[in-house]
Amino acid sequence: MSKLYVGNLPFSVTDSDLNAMFAKHGAVTSVNIITDKFTNRPRGFAFVEMDTDESAQKAITALNGTQLEGRAIVVNQAKPQEERSSNRSSGGRERSGRSNRW
Repeated sequence: MSKLYVGNLPFSVTDSDLNAMFAKHGAVTSVNIITDKFTNRPRGFAFVEMDTDESAQKAITALNGTQLEGRAIVVNQAKPQEERSSNRSSGGRERSGRSNRW
């Protein structure tokens, strides 16, 4: 499978819209429109998985830069997600066991 990033999407686009658009270039295995976790509104990008690298490349060639509801969409190979550290930065300040109270 090959995962594609699809950006600059109109907020009105649906999973079925993307599925239909990409299915013209090969079998689509999944569509995931990314939404804001607090408002549940679309964030303007999605990930589409194609069954083969060949169909993914066909979709990139055919769809990258095309207009969708007046917006030029971006379609390219998705980059692997970077692992997030569970350790949060303290903003450059060292923490000690002492209190900051007077």
